Amino acid sequence: MKIINSISLIAIIAMTFLLGGCDKTKPYDVEVAPPEAHFVGAKTQIYTVENATTPVFNVQVGTTDVASSDRSVTYKVVSPSGAVGGTQYTIASGNTSGTVTVRAGEALASIPVQAVYSQYTSGRKDTLIFTLEQPSVKPAGFLDTVKLVLRGPCLEGNVNLDDLRGAYTNTTEDFGGPNTTPYTTRVTSVTQTSPTTGTIVVENVYNDGWAPITYDIDWTDPNNRTVMVATPPQFDIAPATTVTSNPSYATWMVIVSNPSAAQGGVVGTFSICNQTITLKMRVGIYDPASGTGGYFGDLYTVYMER
Repeated sequence: MKIINSISLIAIIAMTFLLGGCDKTKPYDVEVAPPEAHFVGAKTQIYTVENATTPVFNVQVGTTDVASSDRSVTYKVVSPSGAVGGTQYTIASGNTSGTVTVRAGEALASIPVQAVYSQYTSGRKDTLIFTLEQPSVKPAGFLDTVKLVLRGPCLEGNVNLDDLRGAYTNTTEDFGGPNTTPYTTRVTSVTQTSPTTGTIVVENVYNDGWAPITYDIDWTDPNNRTVMVATPPQFDIAPATTVTSNPSYATWMVIVSNPSAAQGGVVGTFSICNQTITLKMRVGIYDPASGTGGYFGDLYTVYMER
């Protein structure tokens, strides 16, 4: 209590001193930061060109303040993919550079981009990089560059494996009965093995400490895309106690493989357009010491969704 009282007394004395030294009639200079311009929204934005009447895509620009007069913001556009203004897209205020006006009393303006639908009917994808420049309102130190991806209607055969990376936060499963409580799985790495095949590594299947599992992925037939356990079976996935409470299997391990003929022989699939992956496996347990084991009769299905 003595320490607390001492601190309180010091605080009171200090506040009295500060209040006593304040002259309310004296004007004080307030330093106002100069206005800055920045893009609004995600650093990478997607413009999907669905049909010939697809509307323009507005790349939004904002300012950090509101002024009483119009202001111009200057931008530059480059395309590392080779898109050409007037062929793949059109920007009325300038296909490679231009200005956009932030009106008086406002803090937002738009750069309307119109894609040419006929250029994106066969899976073409382009990137436009917008960068704010001077002379104009000073570009901010944040979001002074934005990437706009132009693409046509999604084609399931147009697969970039990197697009499957990342978290699938709405993963559910069915293993002898549905579990609709979502959990998170992750595609942590991808490897292209041919123009239409590859492998993916998935973490947190079963949501109980299982080791990552590798799957072969194939889109040779875009209408019959497959996902299968790679080099099956895969051993030492987890202790058998994650799938059985029988103490007799305390030293056994989980094993996964592809569905058997008795389970219909069906395999998993994926959708690059919907960003979903379906895994189908048979799950078993085995004894590392003797090499013996067996599989459960129920098919294990994992539904991975973003």
